[in-house]
Amino acid sequence: MELLLVRHALPEMILDADGPADPGLAPEGHRQAAQLAAYLAREKVDLVVTSPLRRARETIEPATEVLGLAAVVIDDIAESDRHSRAYVPMEELRRDPTLAAVVERANAGVRHEAKAAFRERVVSAIERVIVDNPGSRVIVISHCGVMNAYFAHVLGLDRDAVFEPRYASVSRLLASRRGHRNIETLNETHYLHAMVTSP
Repeated sequence: MELLLVRHALPEMILDADGPADPGLAPEGHRQAAQLAAYLAREKVDLVVTSPLRRARETIEPATEVLGLAAVVIDDIAESDRHSRAYVPMEELRRDPTLAAVVERANAGVRHEAKAAFRERVVSAIERVIVDNPGSRVIVISHCGVMNAYFAHVLGLDRDAVFEPRYASVSRLLASRRGHRNIETLNETHYLHAMVTSP
C-alpha cells in the first residue's frame, strides 16, 4: 500500500489562547491547500485520515471535496504541542527570536508529552492505518513532528528531526504486508509554485 503523508498548510499565529491554541490556516495556507487539492485530484485515493487539529482539517478539506471522500479523524496523529496555549510558525520564530519567550510564558504550567510516548502513539496510529488498508492509497494529513517521528522510526533513528517537511508538502511511503517500509519521496512541493494567476 502507499501512504501519502501530508503536512498541513501555513497556519495563523496565536500567542496566548485561553485554552489549547488550535489555529486555522492563514490566507497563504488556504492558497496552499487549494494547490494541494488540485495536485491530489490526479491521484486515486481510497482513504483520507487527518489529525483532529484545525490546521490539518482545513488543509485537507478542499482535497476531500475534489476526491469525494470524507476525512477520518485520528486523534493519535495530532502534534505533540496540541495542548500548547500558543502557536507560532517556525518561520516567525526564526524571524523574531523574541517570540520564543512569549510562547514559553504562554505555556507555563502546560504539561508536554514525553518524546518516547509521542513517538509510540504516532507510530502505532500510522501502522494501524497501514495494516487496516492493504493495497490502498491513503492520505495522512498531519504535522511536522508527527512526520519526523514516523520517518525516524522507519529509518531506525533515535532523533526528533529527520527533515523539515514544507507546508502542504507530500511525502510518500510504500508499505508491504511483510513489514517492509520504503520511503519513496520526501517534500514534494512543485505544485505549490505552479499556480498561474490572471493579469
